[in-house]
Amino acid sequence: MPVEIKNLSHVYSEGSPFEFQALKDIDITIEDGSFVGIIGHTGSGKSTLIQHLNGLLTPTSGTVLVDGEDIFSKKKNELIQLRHHIGLVFQYPEHQLFEETVHKDVAFGPKNQGLSEDEINQRVQQSIKMVGLNYDDVKDKSPFELSGGQMRRVAIAGVLAMEPSVLILDEPTAGLDPRGREEILAQIKYLHKKKKMTVILVSHSMEDIGRLVEKILVMNAGEVVFYDSPNRVFTEIETLERIGLAVPEVTYLMRKLKEKYPEIREDIFTVAAAKDEILKVIRG
Repeated sequence: MPVEIKNLSHVYSEGSPFEFQALKDIDITIEDGSFVGIIGHTGSGKSTLIQHLNGLLTPTSGTVLVDGEDIFSKKKNELIQLRHHIGLVFQYPEHQLFEETVHKDVAFGPKNQGLSEDEINQRVQQSIKMVGLNYDDVKDKSPFELSGGQMRRVAIAGVLAMEPSVLILDEPTAGLDPRGREEILAQIKYLHKKKKMTVILVSHSMEDIGRLVEKILVMNAGEVVFYDSPNRVFTEIETLERIGLAVPEVTYLMRKLKEKYPEIREDIFTVAAAKDEILKVIRG
């Protein structure tokens, strides 16, 4: 389902001495089945924006349309139903784990959807498998016995068990070691490909964003700076640096190499693409 953000603004503590405008007239469309990355320095409005997408925050002005429907015109019970279709995984989602077993924790959301026990069990097993864990190995364990990366996968499985059409992840690899980061990102990429769901990934890592997403939303001071493909966004090095961001390290490398090899492409942002381009130029 497409998500249309229409002239969205949000002001915290409006009318008080602490008034702060976190979002300013955001107007973009996230296409159905797309993979979008959101980047921006701390305070740029990333987290505020994604909390509007399933109605956790109410806009000061503007709105959000999901599948053509204005979510802020919905009644409370309808908004709860919407959140089953738009899954939001916060930073450190393992802090939201609370049940005594992995199975019970992942089953919590589907139970609140009023599903039958058979359907709940099927969804729990499927979602645990989708995040790369063995159901029989973990189902009866306490979530708190698992490693940090496994706990995070269980938390993501709990959202997937509700079978959302849109999956929003806010810094899903924060605090993980390199292996844990790669495992989580690989699973997110797999889910997007297999389930054809819309994925919105908030991240500080230019390298991760560059190799995963189809489109990048760059935010600064509550406004949209760019909303385009990685190829186009990462050529805007001066603008990105001016707002406190950077491009993937490999892009800087390719730019430097272009001084010696004018024919080399500099619109490259993954190591694999850089390797291919360098070999191509060297071999003539």
